[in-house]
Amino acid sequence: MTLLNLHFLNLLDLDSNNLANEVPSNIGNALPNLIFLALGGNKFEGQIPASLGNALGLETIDLSRNNFTGPIPASFGNISGLTLLSLDYNMLEAWDNQGWEFLTALGNCNQLQVLSLAYNRLRGVLPSSVGNLSSNLQYLILTRNSISGIVPPSIGKLSGLIDLVLAGNNFTGKLEGWIGGMKNLEVLHLEENNFVGLIPGDLGNLTHMFSLILAKNKFEGPIPRVLGKNQQNEELDLSYNMLQGYIPKEVLSLSKLRTCDLSHNNLEGPIPLSKFEKLTELYLSSNRLTGQVPDSMGQCQSLQIIQMDHNFLAGKIPVSIGNIVSLINLNLSHNNFSGTIPLTLSDLRYLTILDISYNRLYGEIPRNGVFANAAAISLDGNWGLCGGPMDMHMPLCPGTPKRVEKHYYLMEVLVTLFGVMSLIMLIYIIIVHAKKTSGRPYLLLFSFVQATGNFSESKLVGRGSYGSVYKGKLTQAKIQVAVKVFDLEMKCADQSFVSECEVFRNIRHRNLLPILTACSTIDNGGNDFKALIYEFMHNGNLDTWLHHRLACVPLTHLSLVQRISIAVDVADALAYLHHDCGRPIVHCDVKPTNILLDDDIIWETSALQYAQSVHASTCGDVYSYGIVLLEMLLGKRPTDSMFDGELSIVSFVERNFRDHILQIIDANLQEECRGFMKATLGKQNEVHRCLVSLVQVALSCSRLFPRERMNMREVAANLHSIRRSYVSAIKGDQAMLR
Repeated sequence: MTLLNLHFLNLLDLDSNNLANEVPSNIGNALPNLIFLALGGNKFEGQIPASLGNALGLETIDLSRNNFTGPIPASFGNISGLTLLSLDYNMLEAWDNQGWEFLTALGNCNQLQVLSLAYNRLRGVLPSSVGNLSSNLQYLILTRNSISGIVPPSIGKLSGLIDLVLAGNNFTGKLEGWIGGMKNLEVLHLEENNFVGLIPGDLGNLTHMFSLILAKNKFEGPIPRVLGKNQQNEELDLSYNMLQGYIPKEVLSLSKLRTCDLSHNNLEGPIPLSKFEKLTELYLSSNRLTGQVPDSMGQCQSLQIIQMDHNFLAGKIPVSIGNIVSLINLNLSHNNFSGTIPLTLSDLRYLTILDISYNRLYGEIPRNGVFANAAAISLDGNWGLCGGPMDMHMPLCPGTPKRVEKHYYLMEVLVTLFGVMSLIMLIYIIIVHAKKTSGRPYLLLFSFVQATGNFSESKLVGRGSYGSVYKGKLTQAKIQVAVKVFDLEMKCADQSFVSECEVFRNIRHRNLLPILTACSTIDNGGNDFKALIYEFMHNGNLDTWLHHRLACVPLTHLSLVQRISIAVDVADALAYLHHDCGRPIVHCDVKPTNILLDDDIIWETSALQYAQSVHASTCGDVYSYGIVLLEMLLGKRPTDSMFDGELSIVSFVERNFRDHILQIIDANLQEECRGFMKATLGKQNEVHRCLVSLVQVALSCSRLFPRERMNMREVAANLHSIRRSYVSAIKGDQAMLR
């Protein structure tokens, strides 16, 4: 990187350009009038030049996501107008006796609003000079370092803080004495440290709090009732501590709460559940809870995950749980539940994980819904259960004659047998019909040759796994079509054609592009010719909209709502293929070029085939979907030059999750999101929450091990919920502005 003496330059933005080597040591002297400096997301190494402190007009410095080493320059303290300093995701160092001088120096930056030093190698005790930072400081992010000792009480002087994130360090001591003065706090993340003592009641005075995470510490004693005063709180995580006593009713009455995790503590007593309108995730596992699950839980219509395993809950499983239509994951295992399994659980469309093992349940197992998939449920340790689908291999119910059970088995065999016979008859009819009308496929071929200009390069719109796609117009029908011509010299192309034809007979979905007709014949050269014909989609594919590679694509950009809608529709289509077609169907080629856009989102169904191994095959689709979702959010292909070596699009996003999501998304989305936050008086919670939720889904889909990935039903349910929440927030804020 070479710099001229560009004294006039005010803004230098080289973010995410794969630049390497060291930053010139004289950068601050060469660019004395610089106001905005963004070098994040590159591969710069070496020390951060101290000369940057000579560019006294700097307001924004972003050097995050590089490989900088050594100490943080104390010369930053010379820049009195500095508002943002982001140095996270580097290898910067500090120790007990040296390297922390920069923090004292930054006390001179009286306009500083954002200080982010996450994911570095800062060690030792946090100096008390942290309390001398600007009273304007709103964001202090020190995640994932190795800072130890107590949090200096002087930090309590930072009364303007909105986000305080100290997660993933080695802090010790108690929270009393400094937390109560931060009246503007909205986000407090202290998880994965060694804090001890009681959770202070002062937290109840932080009435703006919407995300409180104290998980994986050593807190003990009761949960303070005053936390129920945090009426804006949407995320509460107190898991993996040593908390005792009853769960305060006030805490589980927070009207805006979306995620509540109190698992892995020593909490006891009944569950004081209220009617939640927005709660989506409830984790109460591994406590000492007793009593029954309240019937009112059935009124929590937004719940997607309920985990109450490893407690002492008793009584019957409430029938009302079957009213929670959005439920995806239910774990009531290792309790003392008795009675029969509510039949209403089999009506839950999205329920894909059910664990009610090791209870005292008895009676007949339902046959439909989640119970039809033996791999999705766990019933072990309930000695009184019987019946259910055949593949569960459970004993017959005492009141069921064996001939009735044999009847079910016989019906399954006969359905399969008649299905095979019908397929044989269908193939026979097609063959006979083809012999009687042997000239018609050739005439069809001739019309396609005319329509596509003899399959000329000018009509080529794309290439797929097994052939090419051409645009054409059928004169007589007066419609434009896309003709997918299979390259039969490619391995498995012929098999792909047959597989797609077979699958197309059985699928109908509004987001799957239907086939108009198929053609299998001999061309005039005596060669086999096979093609599938679809309606032509005038708005092109998702790839062209994300990357603007074609001249025909208008210079407009997909909004966040549009991208979410595309993600939802593709997820719905995949969920249909995987779960609602009887036998699972895999797409095998999920990518932006196969997502076609018209007035509605319509997805090309190329490469469809029946799954040979349900779990392995569908999991491949899920992984590909996760990568597509990341590409939609970042605006970068997974093959982008910035992703090389050990850095993939997945690991890149994981490194920046969750504090820096807004900085790594597509530039057009950044502009849109900042405009929305500005228009709504800086209200950024909805935008950030939406982006975090979308990235969580994408990362869950792209886990390394297939068994750790969501299935597409879970993905679709999550995305529908995200879209509802974000659209509702936008409408609410727009109404407020009017």
